[in-house]
Amino acid sequence: MTLRFEPSQDTSRHSLPIYVQVSELLVREILAGRLIDGERLPPERVMAKTMGVAIGTLRKALGDLADKGYLRRIQGSGNYVRASGGGPHASLYAMFRLELPEGGGLPRARILEVSVRPKPEALPPFGAAATATRIRRLRSLNHVPVALEEIWLCSNQGDVDPARAADSLYDYYRRVLGFWITRAEDRVGVAPLPDWAPGALDKAPQTPVGFVERLSWADRRIPIEYSRTWFDPDQARYVQRMR
Repeated sequence: MTLRFEPSQDTSRHSLPIYVQVSELLVREILAGRLIDGERLPPERVMAKTMGVAIGTLRKALGDLADKGYLRRIQGSGNYVRASGGGPHASLYAMFRLELPEGGGLPRARILEVSVRPKPEALPPFGAAATATRIRRLRSLNHVPVALEEIWLCSNQGDVDPARAADSLYDYYRRVLGFWITRAEDRVGVAPLPDWAPGALDKAPQTPVGFVERLSWADRRIPIEYSRTWFDPDQARYVQRMR
């Protein structure tokens, strides 16, 4: 097993702890089928050296995986993958459907802009307020830029502080704003890359790319968030797995 892991360059107190990053990377490798059910992981010291993390950090990550049901730990024998483990909220990125072409990849995000604006008439209905927070982000997998996101969160749900939002916006919703995204509806197609796209995607604006529209619900009957994602099909795939 060879796993590439580079910790997030965000060293603020609101970034995800290294052990959580390692745990999330391993979950995505399991879900991608690169770590198969019943597979025995390498010895912990070997695995920690391969991934470039401290042994204590790795053990904490493996404990997190075991708590989520993705790992079976047998004293004196080793750590074994449980592909059928976990639940709907076992991973911070359970609803993040983009993966590297070979599968998996640790998601990260760089916020480009946060502003409160009137909801454009062209967007589908979501939330009850007339305004929403618009969040534009550059998404990466294993530090490879793969997508642009534009997220609209209804103002009734609270303010988004870019200084406190970590890689997982859904984790920020839970941790800071006090609500969970419980379900989402995606529509996948093709659309031109927007004009505000930074050069990091290696695609010119208006180039046709993969496109995902999403409506998300919390604990209410109506959706409270709308988002659209433009992704580079040369760098990422949209993956939906049935369990």
